[in-house]
Amino acid sequence: MPTARQALLDAALRALDGGPWCAVRMVDVAALAGVSRQTLHNEFGTKDGLAEALLRRAADGYLAGVDRALTAPAPDRPAAVALWTVRAARRDALVKALLTGHWAEGLPRPDRRPGSRGRTAAVRPPPTPEELLTLVRDRMAAATPGAADGRGEIALRLALSCVIVPVPGDDAADSRALRLVREASRPVVQGVVAQGPVVRSPAGLSARSPTAGDRSHR
Repeated sequence: MPTARQALLDAALRALDGGPWCAVRMVDVAALAGVSRQTLHNEFGTKDGLAEALLRRAADGYLAGVDRALTAPAPDRPAAVALWTVRAARRDALVKALLTGHWAEGLPRPDRRPGSRGRTAAVRPPPTPEELLTLVRDRMAAATPGAADGRGEIALRLALSCVIVPVPGDDAADSRALRLVREASRPVVQGVVAQGPVVRSPAGLSARSPTAGDRSHR
């Protein structure tokens, strides 16, 4: 059975299904969750705090998927993480925005200005793209100790390329992305990471402008 916090976040996502975040009202979220508006404010503080909690949950869900991908046999782990990254970003626009730093119109956004929000103690700010990818790299390194051939970094960079310039389609696109990662991850010489088609961090990637198709958060 979901907790009150989970129910409120689920209600916020349902409200977001009906229109852009700027049009979502706290009173509507509380009504969808079947609680008072005061209960919602007690949990998240302000609407900004609710937005950050939604983004934090999206980041945590993505990282949980990374952990599941890393239970694959050791040689397949880089490709498994890459495939999960492509799938998660395509299915959830919040994950895509968290990974790339490019926010489609109508999505809740984090406010990085110090002291700009009255967060409750239960709300952690969502990670920046650099922080999120560092967490992924740390998990990949911990899952395969001593792996210094750079395949994980190559796979992650290729996955981000597919996230920013997605291939139309569903399972077929996943399969093509997976083949691309596996093939490109093989030719690594003495631990030197090939530069490939992806640059250092999401902030430096050449991304296309968000399209209307990016506005769906699922």
